[in-house]
Amino acid sequence: MKRASDCAGTAAIEFGIIAPFLLALLAGIVELGFGGYQAMRVADAAEAGAVYAAKYGFDSAGIQAAVVNSVGTGSGVTATPAPSEFCGCPGTSGFTVIICGAKCSDGTTPGTYIQVSATVPHSAILPFLVPLPDTMTWQTTVRVN
Repeated sequence: MKRASDCAGTAAIEFGIIAPFLLALLAGIVELGFGGYQAMRVADAAEAGAVYAAKYGFDSAGIQAAVVNSVGTGSGVTATPAPSEFCGCPGTSGFTVIICGAKCSDGTTPGTYIQVSATVPHSAILPFLVPLPDTMTWQTTVRVN
């Protein structure tokens, strides 16, 4: 017959064995959550630049300011690379970039597009635990005419 004193400390030993795995799991969940949050912020910043471009046309400085100010200054979000304007012909699988002023293969006038990018550096809590990129990037394209 076992006495209660024979089992004393067993729970503490079991917790000591399991605790590192639980902490690693918690750190991984926090890291993924933080990475997802930063990815959403950088996507929102690029979309804010695209909305600015759709409303005011191509103004590189204004688009960059809209990207940076959409998530607040000091957030590390930048409009990198700089916004660009180009012409293209829409098709079933996207659009084909052509020289502005030229005609599309079907004879129509090409549309004007603006491409907006946003990036933010990502610093991992435990980089060896969850392999996320060092930089979160999002790129969006909007047709302005």
